[in-house]
Amino acid sequence: MGENKSGKPITYRDAGVDIDAGNRAVDLIREQVRATWRPEVLTDIGTFGGMFALAAGKYREPVLVSGTDGVGTKLRIAQMLGRHNTIGIDCVAMCVNDILVHGAEPLFFLDYLAVGKMIPERVAEIVSGVAEGCRQAGCALIGGETAEMPGFYGEEEYDLAGFVVGVAEKSEIITGQAIKKGDKVLGLASAGLHSNGYSLARRVLLEQAGLKLEEYVPSLGCTLGEELLRPTLIYAQPVKDLLGKFRVRGMAHITGGGLVENIPRILPSGLAVRLEAERWEIPPVFRLIEESGPVSREEMFRTFNMGLGMVAVLSPHEAEEALAFLQGKGVKACLAGEVVAGNREVEIVF
Repeated sequence: MGENKSGKPITYRDAGVDIDAGNRAVDLIREQVRATWRPEVLTDIGTFGGMFALAAGKYREPVLVSGTDGVGTKLRIAQMLGRHNTIGIDCVAMCVNDILVHGAEPLFFLDYLAVGKMIPERVAEIVSGVAEGCRQAGCALIGGETAEMPGFYGEEEYDLAGFVVGVAEKSEIITGQAIKKGDKVLGLASAGLHSNGYSLARRVLLEQAGLKLEEYVPSLGCTLGEELLRPTLIYAQPVKDLLGKFRVRGMAHITGGGLVENIPRILPSGLAVRLEAERWEIPPVFRLIEESGPVSREEMFRTFNMGLGMVAVLSPHEAEEALAFLQGKGVKACLAGEVVAGNREVEIVF
C-alpha cells in the first residue's frame, strides 16, 4: 500500500476528492430535484439511470428531440461574485430553447457539474437554479452527475452542462421548410446577454473599460454583476401558447452568432430575412458594450442576440394576430422583419 511521508495510508480525500461531501451534496439537493418531477418519472434519486415513461396514446408518431449545451464563460461571472443560484437556469434555458424551435415539449433534463472542490452548499445552490429552470420549462430533472476534479479545476471553479429530451408529433415537427417569401418574422425579447458573447463582454467591460462587477451602472439601472448574471429567458410557455393557436413555419433560438448566424439555419434555399432594428428595443447592456469597445455594429449583431432571444416565422395573415396574442399574455414581442428573396442570409437595417 502506498504511503505518504507521515507513514499514514493515503485516502481519496487526501487526493482532493471527498466522497462524504458528495453524499451530503446529494442530500441537500434531493427535495429540489423531486419538486421538478412529472408523473412520468419512474425512478428515484440514486439509481444508475433515470427512467421516464412516455404517456401512452398522447402521440400517434412520437419523435424524441434532444439537445445539449453549457453556460460558457458566464460561469466566470458567477464564480467571481460568489453567486451561484441562477446559473443553472441558464443551463436549462440553453438546452430547452433549442428543442422548442422544433415544436418539442421538454420532458426531462440531466445536468453535469464538475467542481474543483466539493462544497455541498455551493452544489445545492447551483442545482437550485437547474431545478428552477426545469420548473419554468415544465420538464423533470431526473438525473445528473457531480464530479470532483481537483488539480483540473481550481477550488472555486466549476463547469456546468446539461442535456434535455423532448417529444413532438412527427407530422408537426417544425423545420423551417414551410417558410415562404413574404412571411413575417416575430421576435420575442431577450432579457439581455442571455448566455452568449461573454468572452467579448468581459474583455470589453472588465478588462478594457475597467468596470467592476459590484459597480452600479446608471444606464443599466443595476450593478454590472447583476446585469451580467441576469438569467436566460426560457421560452417554453410562450412557444406552447403560440403553437396551440397558430401555424408557425419556423423558429430559431438566438444564441452565439446572433440573429445573423442563427436565422439562416432554418431558411429554405432562395430565401433570406430582412430585419429592421428600430422595431425592437435593444437592451442598454448592448449599447454599453458597443460604446466601451468600441465594437462595430456588425460585430455586435454577429456575437449577441441584441434584444431578441427567439424568433418565429409566420404567414403574413397570422403574424399580427400572433403578436397581439403574445402581448396579451404579457410577452414582450415585435414584428421584427420579413422573409425576402436571397441566399439564406440576414440583412439588418439599422
